[in-house]
Amino acid sequence: MGKFFSTDLGRLRLLGFLEGSSLLLLVLVGVPLKYGLGIPDLVKLVGPIHGGLFLLFILQTFHFSIEHSWSFRERTWIVLLASSIPFGTFYVDKTILKNLSEKG
Repeated sequence: MGKFFSTDLGRLRLLGFLEGSSLLLLVLVGVPLKYGLGIPDLVKLVGPIHGGLFLLFILQTFHFSIEHSWSFRERTWIVLLASSIPFGTFYVDKTILKNLSEKG
């Protein structure tokens, strides 16, 4: 777990995991509770956390791409586009970021 905090790539992967997990919690638990049982508490709590994690993921993506000289056309736009699709951060981690960590 320490390696996730010590590198830019680790932080980006961790933020992607947390952002995707918070969306899973919202979609699978929060939304059914809110609309099925009329209990909006989880959505009110997790919704802003998810939004903050999404923004942090975007900022960390830009930071990582600048620090590691990614061209915008090469990888950055793919990461940003995929992260805007529900659960796209899991795809980004599996197809792009994991391959970077295996190389380095």
